[in-house]
Amino acid sequence: MPGLGSDTVWRRRYEQIDSDVDEIRFPRVDTGIDQDAEWCKVIVDGEERTVRFHDYSDVFAVPGLYEELFYDKLECCSPSYVANLLEDVVRENGHRPDDFRVLDVGAGNGMVGDELQEVGVDTVVGVDIIPAAKEAALRDRPDVYDDYRVTDLTDIPEFEEERLRRKKLNCLTTVAALGFGDIPPLAFAKALDLIATPGWLAFNLKEDFLREEDSSGFSRLIRQLCREQYIQIFCSRRYQHRVSIAGQPLYYVAMIAQKLRDVDEQLWESLEAANCEE
Repeated sequence: MPGLGSDTVWRRRYEQIDSDVDEIRFPRVDTGIDQDAEWCKVIVDGEERTVRFHDYSDVFAVPGLYEELFYDKLECCSPSYVANLLEDVVRENGHRPDDFRVLDVGAGNGMVGDELQEVGVDTVVGVDIIPAAKEAALRDRPDVYDDYRVTDLTDIPEFEEERLRRKKLNCLTTVAALGFGDIPPLAFAKALDLIATPGWLAFNLKEDFLREEDSSGFSRLIRQLCREQYIQIFCSRRYQHRVSIAGQPLYYVAMIAQKLRDVDEQLWESLEAANCEE
């Protein structure tokens, strides 16, 4: 499956965005800086400001900054990679993207939704915990999401959950949003619970979060979901997500899976117990 990562969609969209970014300056660093501690200096309308990459509200607030920083400068390809891999795998298994009603969790400013539209998905519902993410998506990609909800999936209000269930979603995507405390395992499990059975999943994780010594909880969760047959993984592929500010490759694993059975009380109890232990 060559050429899964593409810059076609985001560059086309970027041309439509009235960017406020004059310049991005990276600090001089060694290779030892953690990915979630990366930062840069940004010149916006002649004014310099310091932006930490994981302070997403600050990044999303500046039109064009997310695209120029992560996709132009740091060569991120995950939205296109995961969306294209999903299309390839489901077509191999006799399904079509236009049959999907997608729940895009950690939707951010809509780059994944853009890629899903490109491969033929008609209905995409975004969810993010950050209000600035929804504001950026509606500002820069107003034609992508059929609905966009700002909510915490670990403590989702009943009316929000019912609203999502009424949409009869049958595919879950979450790209570059798992780990680093952005979306915890309990939130991912709730997202899985919100899609139909059978349903499809497309997600990625930094390869470190899939190792036995992983402290984020995702390695254990994915193993448990597979072992207890909540999901079946159809494809797992390691690839370069982007480069660091030091120019070093950052590797992620993209996974395409199918939901085999509903999330039940037994799974919730085990996840809550594991969460308490941590």
